[in-house]
Amino acid sequence: MTLVKQQDLIDSVFDSLQFISYYHPKDFIDAVYAAYQKEESQAAKDAMAQILINSRMCAEGHRPICQDTGIVTVFLKVGMDVQWEGDMSVTDMVNEGIRRAYNHPDNVLRASILEDPDGARRNTKDNTPGVIHYEIVPGDKVEVHVAAKGGGSEAKSKFAMLNPSDSVVDWVLDMVPKMGAGWCPPGMLGIGIGGTAEKAMLLAKEALLEPIDIQELKQRGASNRSEELRLELFDKVNRLGIGAQGLGGLTTVLDVKVMDYPSHAANKAIAIIPNCAATRHAHFVLDGSGPSLQTPPALEDWPEITWDVGDSVRRVNLDTVTREDVQDWKTGETVLLSGKMLTGRDAAHKKIVDMLNKGEELPADLKGRFIYYVGPVDPIEGEVVGPAGPTTATRMDKFTRQVLEQTGLLGMIGKAERGPAAIDAIRDNKAVYLMAVGGSAYLVSKAITKSEVVGFPELGMEAIYEFEVKDMPVTVAVDSKGESVHQTGPKIWAREIEERKLIVS
Repeated sequence: MTLVKQQDLIDSVFDSLQFISYYHPKDFIDAVYAAYQKEESQAAKDAMAQILINSRMCAEGHRPICQDTGIVTVFLKVGMDVQWEGDMSVTDMVNEGIRRAYNHPDNVLRASILEDPDGARRNTKDNTPGVIHYEIVPGDKVEVHVAAKGGGSEAKSKFAMLNPSDSVVDWVLDMVPKMGAGWCPPGMLGIGIGGTAEKAMLLAKEALLEPIDIQELKQRGASNRSEELRLELFDKVNRLGIGAQGLGGLTTVLDVKVMDYPSHAANKAIAIIPNCAATRHAHFVLDGSGPSLQTPPALEDWPEITWDVGDSVRRVNLDTVTREDVQDWKTGETVLLSGKMLTGRDAAHKKIVDMLNKGEELPADLKGRFIYYVGPVDPIEGEVVGPAGPTTATRMDKFTRQVLEQTGLLGMIGKAERGPAAIDAIRDNKAVYLMAVGGSAYLVSKAITKSEVVGFPELGMEAIYEFEVKDMPVTVAVDSKGESVHQTGPKIWAREIEERKLIVS
């Protein structure tokens, strides 16, 4: 019989969540660097460079890789010969570890969890509760996997009940383009097959805890159906040409993981859950000897990457830019922004539209301004703002036309593609949409020299801020004529891959 103390689980969960907030797994860094080295699409290569530079900065500075520090998912395998010492339930122990990790003053993590999700949507302030799964197994130890899953990648999860004769490969290849770029590729795909609806989703999530090892699998060859699927999907998904951040390129996925479970004869449940460029997970075992703490990696594990935007980059002063100025900006073009911009995401946009409908004055004048879709991490001592990477822009699509037409907003900055309605509104209003790299939140925050809340302070991280920035890097994603790089880029690279028989895996 092993006695596991309450505080040991709390401390181990706390340590894991702090650790994964600023350290990428080494296998992920190695895989991104390998993809970066062989990438031929300049836009995708630049995006991966920013991801790698951001990762090293976070490892050095112990600050979050992404401003979305995730919803915590925990898998516990509890040995049948384990006895707990403490007065809390195991669920409460895990949530106490989460609470302490997210409120740690030396590295504050963003609280993103809302209770009453279809009602008041109140922030719980400490990122609890986590989503916790238990399995009771033989043995005298507690094995724990901890993950922090970003909302952008989680939102791209897909599920279906296929007929038994339907092709898994065909379904995945149909779904991945529909996922868009909001999951911040390059990353991993977790695929669950079989069981029931909820079991397939759980398998897909659990598959993402495995290390990246697709190259080793290619060398030794598949030994079962799941491994055959991994190899086939890895090759075929990358041949879609979606590329880093959806800009078009050779690498969309770094690995594909497949887990399956026996199924009813009439069903073939299947789920896809992607892991993003802020891949975060840790593993530990409690054996009664005390807390199990993570071992910091060596900084030498991170490649030395420099990113030179070159002399031809367009530099823009946000304080003087006009609607006429943006008319010759081209999709795929790199722009460095300096000056003042506003911020606002889901909750702020809803309040803005409600005020417009009531004829009320907005807390900030949007005419001729740029708005950045972001919910930053709270700053710690010495910071202007915490990590402040972009959020998925499509969530603001339904507000876009009204905001552009009634406020005179000139431009928007976010992550990933825009939908058809938003693109039409951008074109009709001769506006522009710029894309910042998802997975480079700490790097972006270093371009912000001043931050002030100017509207809706009650919304916390979703308030309207005014940022002053210096050389913030972005890419023109939708130009004033309505051309989208997320539509043209993947098409160009899928054709290039096919015509030139490029090696994408």
